[in-house]
Amino acid sequence: MPLLIIFIIVPILELAVLFKVGSTIGVLWTFALIFLTAIIGVNLLRRQGLSTLMRANERMAQGGLPAQELAEGFLLALAGALLLTPGFLTDICGFTLLLPGVRGQMARSVMKRFAGNIVMGRQTTYTQSHSAQSESRRPGQGDVIEGDYRRED
Repeated sequence: MPLLIIFIIVPILELAVLFKVGSTIGVLWTFALIFLTAIIGVNLLRRQGLSTLMRANERMAQGGLPAQELAEGFLLALAGALLLTPGFLTDICGFTLLLPGVRGQMARSVMKRFAGNIVMGRQTTYTQSHSAQSESRRPGQGDVIEGDYRRED
């Protein structure tokens, strides 16, 4: 239901802002401004997307999981969608997501919110159970059977 409200309210607000700006600076200047913000936004998005991709590659080369970079990549994709949507309110939200500090903080909050569903939680469980199984299968370290023995030559 909240998504339905967003899809109804945001376009109405965008139209109201576009009509207000259009009546103030003119229709052609309004279209030019929308087109200019889209071009600037896409160029910034491309640059920051490549930077995030390079950081993800470095993290994977070091053997780590690029969770932060993946979350930031998702937010960059959202920023791109917002910047390509005609309107000033969506452009403001898109440009806000392009700010590295804001995007990093949002990525951390998204990762905290979904921490139970992320693969890292399952990986820990798998590693613990896998190491317990491998310890019991090592040669010379099985079950201990006590008893007496006698050597006969």
